[in-house]
Amino acid sequence: MAVNAAVIASLHLQPLSSFSSSSSPPPSSRPLYLKFQTSHRENLRYLSSLGLVPQNPRLAPPSNDLSVILSAVNFLKSRGISNEDFPRLLFLCPQLFSPTFDISKIDPVFDFLTGELGASAAESRGLIVNCPNILLSDVEYCLRPTLVYLKELGLRNLNRASKTNAHVLNTRVAKLRPKMRFLKSIGFDHEEAARACGRIPAIFGYSVEANLRPKFEFLVYDMERDIEELKKFPQYFGFSLGRRIKPRHWHLKKKNVRVSLSRMLMWGDQRFYSKYNKP
Repeated sequence: MAVNAAVIASLHLQPLSSFSSSSSPPPSSRPLYLKFQTSHRENLRYLSSLGLVPQNPRLAPPSNDLSVILSAVNFLKSRGISNEDFPRLLFLCPQLFSPTFDISKIDPVFDFLTGELGASAAESRGLIVNCPNILLSDVEYCLRPTLVYLKELGLRNLNRASKTNAHVLNTRVAKLRPKMRFLKSIGFDHEEAARACGRIPAIFGYSVEANLRPKFEFLVYDMERDIEELKKFPQYFGFSLGRRIKPRHWHLKKKNVRVSLSRMLMWGDQRFYSKYNKP
């Protein structure tokens, strides 16, 4: 018992009441895991606010994955992407936020948009938000050849942040050429086909067999229109065959009225039917 008392005395133990907040160890000597946990919670809260990870910590990715996602976010924000853009980017292009994806691989795309396409930071952001997968495209084998081809056809203002521009730029030349071949096959010469594509770039996104050809055949065989009308108004291809073209054609035919393609299709429903419902 004497030995135990001596040992206890040698420890110079203080009573619990003697410990106060003023005697707590300085920040530098506190356990590092506390700082790590705080940082982890902050990262989780921040990424959750952007819609990139679940709010429930139990469903969140591991801390190492959070760091990779955070790096991707910081990179994209440094290139002009806004907080409100991230949910759309995640939904349409989740690969950008994969822990195994090297975000630096998309740097050449940003350089292409600003350098070769001539897009401003705001226009680059708009193109990316409209078509996030453009960030995964290869500049050398897709974006640059497509830009050259479109410019050769005379298309301009491709830097404007429209959905059509974004998707057309992200389409390989091999998928663009069939639209030109189709227009030539129905009577357009090269310059006329190029001008038509310039007036309605969305034509590059339409299927020849499922979209363009049925509309052309209806124009020629049912509507009994001349190809020259189509050359004057290639935007005809941009309207729905079932919801716009056919109903209005049959309505006018019933009224024994014939108008230009542009007047037939460009007017809104209220203006069109109020005009041509009169006896």
